[in-house]
Amino acid sequence: MIYPLGGLFFGALLGAYRAKSKGGKMADIAQWAAVFAMIFGVVGMFIAIIITRNVV
Repeated sequence: MIYPLGGLFFGALLGAYRAKSKGGKMADIAQWAAVFAMIFGVVGMFIAIIITRNVV
């Protein structure tokens, strides 16, 4: 169950980094971090579901 949380954390870091590298202001950095966190969180949830269904 750590995959969705890891995805949220990694996505937020990646989104903030990308927005900052493009010269974004604080609101842009927060928005990119939130969107990337949601995307990676959902991907992490699917990974957890796939692993759980294949192991059990």
